[in-house]
Amino acid sequence: MNIVTDLVEWQSIRKNLKNTLGFIPTMGNLHEGHLSLCRRAKKENVHTVVSIFVNPTQFNQQQDFSTYPRTLEEDITHLKSCDIDYLFLPTDSDLYPDHYTLRVTEEAVSTQLEGEHRPGHFNGMLTVVLKLLNLTQATRAYFGEKDFQQLLLIQKMVAALFLPVEICACPTQRAPDGLALSSRNNRLNPQQREFAAHFPRLLQSSLSTQDIENQLQHLGFKVDYIADKWQRRLGAVWLDDIRLIDNIPEREQ
Repeated sequence: MNIVTDLVEWQSIRKNLKNTLGFIPTMGNLHEGHLSLCRRAKKENVHTVVSIFVNPTQFNQQQDFSTYPRTLEEDITHLKSCDIDYLFLPTDSDLYPDHYTLRVTEEAVSTQLEGEHRPGHFNGMLTVVLKLLNLTQATRAYFGEKDFQQLLLIQKMVAALFLPVEICACPTQRAPDGLALSSRNNRLNPQQREFAAHFPRLLQSSLSTQDIENQLQHLGFKVDYIADKWQRRLGAVWLDDIRLIDNIPEREQ
């Protein structure tokens, strides 16, 4: 695996790559969810590149950005096991030479649910994804369905801006207890980890959204939202100071 830390070096490499390129953008702290995207990209493309960049502009709490787990050595080991061709490690100054004075905004989907509870988050996410798609010039880019609202917005941006890339949606990967795999799960202690499984269990039940919210609150979760939208049931909750999000297709209810 070729590890590229210089933006100009990556651009030079990209000019010489022929055939299809699969791209998986990540913020690191890789888990099986990320690796499932990597394996799919390997099957569907001649070349593969993964980026790791903890994007400061999509965090609306500085503490969340500061405590986001950074595990580069372990990540490299995981990516080598998937036979990824390139790991791209851009810096803040690489991706934000304008100091984030130019940004991407969307004024419909992004104002709801996650957007309501995390103001500015989607502006930062869309801006960095656009930059990374422009830099990689990928044939296909892979995103998990766990962040479903994010996926919708990326699909909308690609269509609206005529970007020549196929966005591939990949199913949410879950632990045996049903909890959606997430880097934030690493912050759960064993007791919290066991308790967190109530969230996906209730989300997948036949209860109404209001009944699910009531039960989660009764159990001790703080609920940001439980909602039926976009042929999905989506939810976001807090377990102490750790925020969990999830969604399921309507057919699974």
